Amino acid sequence: MIQKPTFTSTWKALLYLLPALVILLTFNIYPIIKSFIMSFYTDYDFFKDIVYEYGLDNFTYIFQDAEFWKSVVNTLVFVIGVVPLSIVISLGIAILLNTKIRFKGIFRSIYFLPFVTSVIAISMVWRWLYHTDYGLINYSLGLFGIEKIAWLTDPQWAMPAIIIMCIWKGLGYNIIIFLAGLQNIDQQLYLAAQIDGAKPWKRFMNITLPMLSPTMFFISIVSVINSFKVFDEVFALFDGKPGPAYSAQTIVYYIFEKFYNEWEFGIASAAAIILFVIIFLITLIQLRLGRSRIIY
Repeated sequence: MIQKPTFTSTWKALLYLLPALVILLTFNIYPIIKSFIMSFYTDYDFFKDIVYEYGLDNFTYIFQDAEFWKSVVNTLVFVIGVVPLSIVISLGIAILLNTKIRFKGIFRSIYFLPFVTSVIAISMVWRWLYHTDYGLINYSLGLFGIEKIAWLTDPQWAMPAIIIMCIWKGLGYNIIIFLAGLQNIDQQLYLAAQIDGAKPWKRFMNITLPMLSPTMFFISIVSVINSFKVFDEVFALFDGKPGPAYSAQTIVYYIFEKFYNEWEFGIASAAAIILFVIIFLITLIQLRLGRSRIIY
């Protein structure tokens, strides 16, 4: 029998939640509110914490800043390059791992290991792989007669380099989620389709994909949000720089540059608000388009 909440039980529950609420308010809610307020600081003394003037000048500056728009374009290229490929590749690997193969558990651990590994460690390995003269990737390409690629020093190849690394790093999480979705599909559906003479591709298109639609919907939203917030990988792979000639600078890196290096706190906060609005609108579009295609 479910008991109705009382004054005592409510206060007891709040007391248990208090430590988590204090941490959440201090390190999540307060910074968000403070950033929103700081985005309207047009004349601010950081050392004395005195605001002399408020206004919309920071937003005006951002919309007229060519560097910001370049960061937006780079971020969109990164999102378009990472999200579809990571979903397709991780789904293919998950389907293979869901079959009856030997050492299935070992393969799952191997694919998931990069996701929980430090970004710094991964970037150090990939910087060696991308080395123009001694990197394993250029050595492998040379076997097919392809000339060496300056992955980390050529502006044309900086974004593909970060995209490839981030796809590889994020596969493990998507694979685990897809495996959970695949294992929840009723096997009787496949048996019935086989009896009706459906080939593997038909079974995949008419059973696997429709039944995985909620899982794919979740992964697509999470992947887009995480891709828009990319920063650590760029910072680590290019040794604290946004790629050669700012070719890999993303919106978050733009915010970092303005806040920590140039001390333009109002501009950085305004850029963060704009990033939030972009992610929010894209998520709403995904929800609008995706819900009608989900099969429960």
